[in-house]
Amino acid sequence: PASRFATDMSTTARPNRLARTLARLNAVPAPLRPLVRNWVLRRAVPFTGTARLDFAVMTPEKVEIAIANQRRVQNHIQGVHAAAMTLLAETATGMVVGMNVRDDCLPLAKELKVQFKRRTQGDMRAVAQLTPQQRQLMQTQDKGEVVVPVTVTDASGEQPIVCEFIWAWVPAKKSTQPTPASAPA
Repeated sequence: PASRFATDMSTTARPNRLARTLARLNAVPAPLRPLVRNWVLRRAVPFTGTARLDFAVMTPEKVEIAIANQRRVQNHIQGVHAAAMTLLAETATGMVVGMNVRDDCLPLAKELKVQFKRRTQGDMRAVAQLTPQQRQLMQTQDKGEVVVPVTVTDASGEQPIVCEFIWAWVPAKKSTQPTPASAPA
């Protein structure tokens, strides 16, 4: 039920638009829910549809996304391409931030660091999580930034890449108040 989803959010904040949209999917029969969730999110962010990302777990605390090692995302040695691995990690971190930032704020990827440690084996999965303190900041501050941890594993259970993402959020609309430099004399 939708109420289960709302209890996952801080008691001081109303779920944002993304969280409310995903909560409405609880009305879809359980066997169809993953397909519908993927369809909705892939339409919202078309590049995720091109790569056929699978949005496996979507909660305000944790997002888990998978990518199959298919031809469309492979490199020259039949592993998941570096760009696709980065997309996987960026999408997981961006979605967990996107589920927490207020509707009047815009989430922005600020910094990305990726270390490629070894060749990948098979399908991949990214898990991004936020602490209660990070979630509270996003729900109470007009702007800020957080380091969002993400773990990316392949079919062997190992981490072929190590990532660090810094996400920021800013007010969605610029202030219409004139700044001192632009105020008429």
